[in-house]
Amino acid sequence: MTTDEFRLRAASFGGVADVYERTRPGYPDDAVRWLTGDRPVRVLDLGAGTGKLTRSLVAAGHDVVAVDPSEPMLARLRTVLPGVDARAGSAERLPLDDATVDVVTAGQAYHWFEPATALPEIARVLRPGGRLGLVWNLRDDSVGWVDELWSMFGDHESRRVDDPQVVPPFGPIERQTFRHEQRLDRDGLLGLVASRSYVAVLAAPERDAVIARVGALYDRVASPDGVVLPYLTHCFRSTRD
Repeated sequence: MTTDEFRLRAASFGGVADVYERTRPGYPDDAVRWLTGDRPVRVLDLGAGTGKLTRSLVAAGHDVVAVDPSEPMLARLRTVLPGVDARAGSAERLPLDDATVDVVTAGQAYHWFEPATALPEIARVLRPGGRLGLVWNLRDDSVGWVDELWSMFGDHESRRVDDPQVVPPFGPIERQTFRHEQRLDRDGLLGLVASRSYVAVLAAPERDAVIARVGALYDRVASPDGVVLPYLTHCFRSTRD
């Protein structure tokens, strides 16, 4: 991906904030516990988007600050979670004071960060002994139609997540995988695909053609109750010295 394409895709989410909120999956509770620990702490949810991970953090009892660079995404988050402290900002320039959070999470977002700048910023706002937790929902391609769906998009939809590279003051990366699933009707599956950045940046005729192919797949495989889309939720955590 070129630098220009990266920036275009990173900026595309504001235009799909509503469909993102309606159709993107959340995260399994056991994954959230593994990332954050069992007791309530202060958590910075970075790249929070519309609050898909944020709501699980709140439900687990944490005091959450949500940060995202997209104001349309934050507007949806504030509607869904009006009690959450939601702030505009980026991983490379965090709107928090030094050593003020116990955990920093990023759900489906770390690949948009510039690690050389973001990791020192994350270390700055974490208290000593604090934790960085990263999570991605990825395709479970052991299910035939699911593999067919995401294979439409080639390298845009990863089959695996490599261990993120962290540097001191962060310690070794730990990894765990959890199972997750999402039930969707036809509009839900089409919206899920439309919320992908690589689809959002397409010209309308190309985007319509993609959505039509997904609709045809849905019509072929769905039951009267819709489809169940399985995921493998890949989690990583590292402790700040």
